[in-house]
Amino acid sequence: MARIKGPPGGPDELEITLRRSARAKRISLRVSGRDGAVTLTLPPRVPAGEGLAFARERADWIVSAMAKVAPAERVAEGAVIPVEGRELTLVTDGMRGAVRVEGDCLIVPGSSPAVRVQAFLKHLARQRLIAATDRYAALLGRGYTSITLRDTRSRWGSCTATGALNYSWRLAMAPPEVLAYVAAHEVAHLAEMNHSPRFWAVVERLYPGWQAQRAWLKAHGNRLQSLRFED
Repeated sequence: MARIKGPPGGPDELEITLRRSARAKRISLRVSGRDGAVTLTLPPRVPAGEGLAFARERADWIVSAMAKVAPAERVAEGAVIPVEGRELTLVTDGMRGAVRVEGDCLIVPGSSPAVRVQAFLKHLARQRLIAATDRYAALLGRGYTSITLRDTRSRWGSCTATGALNYSWRLAMAPPEVLAYVAAHEVAHLAEMNHSPRFWAVVERLYPGWQAQRAWLKAHGNRLQSLRFED
């Protein structure tokens, strides 16, 4: 953890988490859409001082990005929860059974509604992401080794050099076409472990018109990250 001076008119200091990555080719800054936490990622041989100087030059951008983070929303009775792009009102039900969608309501039986909704979304995400990943991997003619769901702060998905795919289960809240784009994006990394023009050409082949879905995530992803599932 490190601190840098804030920009004029902003906070006095900005707290930054330093992270080193063997895969990083350049210095990068990320602001979490969930809580505004700032992460500075450094390639292995870049000195920390050089990274912090990079962050200081971008202090205005950091403050601007932090200001866009949506306020935290607690998942509870009456909350509006997006499920596959639909805005559903959470309604608790004293009877037993599974979480279910009825009209514009998300019916949650029993106690601990936030925990049950989270489990429901994780199950939905796994089903949808496995299906989409299998579809795009077959289209690409490449195999993957595993799929893992995580609650990531700043990435909707990632792909390792060994073909392990990681996704955010919060994608279950996004429209189905957005989830499909993220799956296509990560599958494309099985062929191109970079973000070169060749990589984007693979994405276009797997999911033509991906730009609209990427734009949706940039515009609305913070809302998905703002929901809190702790009872």
